[in-house]
Amino acid sequence: MSVIIKPVISEKANYLTDLRGTYSFLVDTKANKIQIKQAVEEAYGVKVADVNTMIYAPKVSEKYTKKGLQVGKTNKLKKAVVKLAEGEVIDIFSV
Repeated sequence: MSVIIKPVISEKANYLTDLRGTYSFLVDTKANKIQIKQAVEEAYGVKVADVNTMIYAPKVSEKYTKKGLQVGKTNKLKKAVVKLAEGEVIDIFSV
C-alpha cells in the first residue's frame, strides 16, 4: 500500500509552505497519521513534527438527459498537512 499519492500543488498550499513550513499531500484514505509521518520521512528524508488530516466526502452530481436521470460521483479524498521540524525543507519540484 502506497501511503502518499501525490503532493498538493496549489496557491494556498504554496502560501502555507512559505508562511508556516507545512506541506500538503493527498494520501490513502485508510492511512493513519503515524503511517503518513513514516512515509514522508522515508520518501523525503526529513523529520516530521506534526501531521493533520482531513477527509473530503465524494461530490455527487446529477444530470437530466434523454435517457433519464444520470447520477455520478467523485472519489473520497484524504489530505494530510505535514509540518516539518525546524530548519527542514522539502523540494517538491525536484523529486
